[in-house]
Amino acid sequence: MTPSVGAIWRHPIKAHGREPLDRVALTKGGTIPWDRRWAVAHEMAEISDTGWAPCQNFIRAAKAPQLMAISAESDEDAGTVTLRHPGRPDLTFDPDDEVHAFLDWVRPLVPDNRAAPARIVREADRGITDSDFASISIINSASNRDLSAKIGQDLDVSRWRGNIVLKGLAPWAEREWIGKTLRIGRAKLEVREHITRCLATAANPLTGERDTDTLGALKAHQGHQEFGVYAIVRQGGEIAVNDRIEVL
Repeated sequence: MTPSVGAIWRHPIKAHGREPLDRVALTKGGTIPWDRRWAVAHEMAEISDTGWAPCQNFIRAAKAPQLMAISAESDEDAGTVTLRHPGRPDLTFDPDDEVHAFLDWVRPLVPDNRAAPARIVREADRGITDSDFASISIINSASNRDLSAKIGQDLDVSRWRGNIVLKGLAPWAEREWIGKTLRIGRAKLEVREHITRCLATAANPLTGERDTDTLGALKAHQGHQEFGVYAIVRQGGEIAVNDRIEVL
């Protein structure tokens, strides 16, 4: 099988829903447009309402696993996001102007013993990525299948919250890509570093329940807690599902 793009995802509100895309235009130095455009600051956060900040300031699935079961749909023209969760009614809202509606909707998904969601912050230019640079996360679906086989459980690849899921590769081929460049469609991405995983990946993205010791499985079978890689866009251009990839 020729290596190619299997899926493209973005997460309009950090840790609060994934959204599939058929194609997207990348710009040099940028993230997937509208990826992590907003994040939900908790009541203990000491940050401004704009700009990048470390992930410990935000409500995350590592602390609130039910967030993993949220899916999202953006309307860029209207400036709205629709969130869906199996245990909540659908919510369509403007994250810049309708914060209270969102907070009422999401509070039941956050454990009572965790800091409560307090407000939405925005970083439209580069996204509030987990990395301190504007990154795009890349996942190898073959690595996901290999880990699934080793633990005897089928892991949904969306558990890893990647932006670009690749298919047609050898398992763990991405481990050798640090410092290399990927050509995808018209874009070129430089692979910067491995992604160290957190407890969020233990939750099933269909149910929001923790059902797998993903961190333990990575340590046992790979000797680390890394899965996927972060890349930066060196040359902009459109990418689409089924585009071929080339490692330069």
